Amino acid sequence: LSVADLSVVLVYFLLILIIGIAASCFSRRDTVQGYFLAGRNMNFLMIGASLFVSNIGSEHFIGLAGSGASGGIGVGAWELNALMLLQLLGWIFIPVYIASGICTMPEYLEQRFGGKRLRIYLATLTLVLYCLTKISVNLYSGALFIQQSMGWHLYSSVTLLVCVTALLTVTGGLTVVMYTDSLQAVLMVCGAAYLTIQGTRFISVDGYYGMKEKYMQATPNITYIQQKYNISVNSSDECFPYPREDSFTMLKGITDDEMPWLGFLLGQTPSSIWYWCTDQVIVQRALAARSLSHAQGGTLVAGFIKILPMYIMVMPGMISRVLFTNEIACVPGEHCYQVCESESGCSNLAYPKLVLRVMPSGARGLMMAVMIAALMSDLDSIFNSASTIFTLDLWKRLRKSATNTELMIVGRLFIILLVGISIAWVPIILQFQGGQLFFYIQEVTNYISPPIAAIFLTAILWKGCTEKGAFYGGLVGSSLGLARLITIFIFKPPKCGEEDTRPSFLSSMHYMYFSAILFFLTICIAVLVSLFTKKSAAENLAHLTYWTRNDSYTAADCELKLMKSDNHMKSKKAKSDIQEESHEDDVSIVQETTEKCGLKSCFYKSVRFVCGIRNPADSNESSDEVHFPSVAQNPRVKILLHIALLCILGCGVFMYIFWS
Repeated sequence: LSVADLSVVLVYFLLILIIGIAASCFSRRDTVQGYFLAGRNMNFLMIGASLFVSNIGSEHFIGLAGSGASGGIGVGAWELNALMLLQLLGWIFIPVYIASGICTMPEYLEQRFGGKRLRIYLATLTLVLYCLTKISVNLYSGALFIQQSMGWHLYSSVTLLVCVTALLTVTGGLTVVMYTDSLQAVLMVCGAAYLTIQGTRFISVDGYYGMKEKYMQATPNITYIQQKYNISVNSSDECFPYPREDSFTMLKGITDDEMPWLGFLLGQTPSSIWYWCTDQVIVQRALAARSLSHAQGGTLVAGFIKILPMYIMVMPGMISRVLFTNEIACVPGEHCYQVCESESGCSNLAYPKLVLRVMPSGARGLMMAVMIAALMSDLDSIFNSASTIFTLDLWKRLRKSATNTELMIVGRLFIILLVGISIAWVPIILQFQGGQLFFYIQEVTNYISPPIAAIFLTAILWKGCTEKGAFYGGLVGSSLGLARLITIFIFKPPKCGEEDTRPSFLSSMHYMYFSAILFFLTICIAVLVSLFTKKSAAENLAHLTYWTRNDSYTAADCELKLMKSDNHMKSKKAKSDIQEESHEDDVSIVQETTEKCGLKSCFYKSVRFVCGIRNPADSNESSDEVHFPSVAQNPRVKILLHIALLCILGCGVFMYIFWS
């Protein structure tokens, strides 16, 4: 990178830090709702931008472009699926979440069913998934781009990015995350769109059909490969990377090994429901809305933006294959290994190659900033959401009398722990090849997440579902998914040209179909067990299902919420009484100490600022206010939202039909 490129990256870092510090100073970070839910005061534009960038990490730029280069537009189906499931979140799930007043997804399960085991089970499983999948894939993708573009030492560059991200998340909470996400959303879309335009001009294609023609001709030059790498390559080999004949078809035949349309609709959709409708990282953004209308508006904004990745991430990968065919479309085996040290393929280099060889000086720095933005936006979302789950779902179980200050400190310390895990994970990531890592992520989510999606769907849409039904249904589904996952690692898939010696239940069943089996099996078990177990009383389901979301608050509801608040106030009052008894002595000691050691006083002020702890003088103020959320909407706004909903769903259906 040139001096101009590095200057752009530096300016980006400064902007992010300025926005983060400003948001930290003007936001309320000393309460649970203020730190973890941004005070529930975000508008629809910020929610939409944050939903988009919380999903679009550096792995999307690397992964979507790489899949587009190797297999065509099929991978774009995930983005269109997300476009629609975001509206499922806005119109089915979020009204229930807001009405119930929950902060985390495990908390909802406890309110809906009672008991502790479902909440603890989901919280623990979610944290494990975050550590083993979300963090690892982001670090790998970001590290790959940094290594290709700047030549930095991999370990030190990733450590720097993780620490800067954690600094912003620790000090500011969700408010800072969403403000920086808004800037990063603009940067991502504009930078990626500019790269697409530049790439199209570079190959001088005649629009979409010109690109399609050149892509279908993008096969490696055998003579060039033999002369440069001194290896023998045969174009008649079954592993020779010819473009797929159905590269420009999105949903393919039901027996296709990449994108079977029936498997995608029945098997991939449940996994996507888990991600878009029940995953803390995504739902937490919508819960920060100032009203239901703003939450639904945010899902609409994010849905419209999700139309773009097909054109600014997938197609640039296809353009990269046209430009750098001998590298991106390498022949699996020795050729690929000499290009990128991976025998399975080098399609993951599609996006970095396009940026480094097509973009002019300065613009390369912009795209570097885009990739850093993608990495940081995903990581800060994961850090904040994981901290929320650990603090509110696990720590409060261990420390029932924990004060508000203690929760704020614990939440921030857990983020520091995640930073340590992230940095320690880097050497492990380096042992995986790119394709294997993405395969690992895909397998984990599709074998574990469908049972979780099934539990939430039955909980929200069926009033008769019981705690035992949900628990045993999820337990059986997760156990089967884990068993399949273990066998996948034991019996690894064969390389190209090798005989498949795996058991037939692995080799003959696509993972999407197995995901569908897990989903429907979990629902069936939950229904059967629920039919033979005691159901919750009707008054205990107010605001906890889609059909009871508009129920009026009963005296029991108010008493329960006030009891929760009263427990907090009692612990606070006890602490206040102790403070009052020693107030006079404390004041004199503090004054004397402050006069003697002004530097120490500044240090304590800095610690209080970072941890979101109030000054002692403000201790009489209420830390957390009790809210009785409402799902009421302005009739005119509601009509506009429904019109926009029809438009976005129509766009999604049209694009599915057009590309399939």
